[in-house]
Amino acid sequence: MTKEQALHTLWSSFGLIAYDENTVPTGENAPPFPYITYAVQTGSMDADIMLTASLWYRSTSWAEISQKKDEIANAIYHETWYTGDGEFKIDGGYMKVRLPDGRSFAQRMNDPSDDMIRRYLLTVNVEFLTET
Repeated sequence: MTKEQALHTLWSSFGLIAYDENTVPTGENAPPFPYITYAVQTGSMDADIMLTASLWYRSTSWAEISQKKDEIANAIYHETWYTGDGEFKIDGGYMKVRLPDGRSFAQRMNDPSDDMIRRYLLTVNVEFLTET
């Protein structure tokens, strides 16, 4: 599995459709709420990368999206989003995902085009334990 495929697997593992933030369908093909968008950036050994993802819901309440945000945080913290021993197997090595140390994991965001859109911007640290 490539690094990009591993990131897609990560964000798809929480029960929502996940899209690379650069390839979200628009117009008639726009995804129904809720869904996840995520940034793609890769690296190699000894390089922690701070990556973001966004949870997108459409609701009058923050309750459901907050519950999903907490589910994701718990899965990453307890390393239960996949089956393994703290590292996820990828081509040429492993990918490790952690909650950020001393920084915010989740931040509420608004959408000026629709006051019912609820969005959380999530931040995680990813390390690709590979030579390249």
